[in-house]
Formats: sequence, C-alpha cells, structure tokens
Amino acid sequence: MNIHKAGSRPTRRANPDYFTGTVWQDVVAEPEGSARVAALFVHFEPGARTNWHTHPHGQTIHVLSGICRVQLRGEPVVELHPGDTVFFPPETEHWHGAAPHSAMTHLAIQEAEGGVTAHWLEPVSERDYSG
Repeated sequence: MNIHKAGSRPTRRANPDYFTGTVWQDVVAEPEGSARVAALFVHFEPGARTNWHTHPHGQTIHVLSGICRVQLRGEPVVELHPGDTVFFPPETEHWHGAAPHSAMTHLAIQEAEGGVTAHWLEPVSERDYSG
C-alpha cells in the first residue's frame, strides 16, 4: 500500500509548451511498476486550454467545476458542465479547456504506453477555440 497524504505532492504548473494560458495540476495517480493509469486534477484559468493532442489508450475527463470546452479535430466545440464526463478514443486529436469567462477543473484519467500518456501537437487557434 502506498499512501500519499494530502499536500504531500505539491500543485504544479502545467508545462506551458502544451497549454495556452495558465493551468495547474494536482497528481492523483502516476503509473508505478506495471500500472499504466495516470490521473490528474487539472485547473484551467478562464480561456486556458490544452494544445491539440492524442492519447495512446484514450482519455476520460470528468468535469468538477466551471465550464469546460472540448473538441475533436474537425467537429464542433462542445461545452460540458460539472458532473459531465467525456471519453476521447485512442489516438483521436482533441483539446479541452475552460470557457472564456469561467475557470474550470476536471479530473483527467489516461493510460501510459511506454511511459507516454499524451502526444502533443500544435496550439489550438482562436478560431477553433471560439467554435
């Protein structure tokens, strides 16, 4: 059994190479040994968002607070609210983030493949973000 007490893993700033705006992360689970599951609480300031990206085994996002925007490449932007959950299938190009005037927090769950949970692509344009 491996217990991580509250506050033992500090909140960290998300890598700005993969995000537009200010984003913070709190680790819930990191793959250890043969485990592949990674989970994070991700906190987006208003207008902040990921770059386009994919996940080798897909990704589940559960919105905890605020208004979340999500989009699959080539499809319309969709708004999600607290309690909503979305699954992005493996290797589908997508992004997610906060609405322009609302901070947002979600739980992100994904599996690693060879230690990699995401393949990062280009930033999301203002046109794509605005829908």
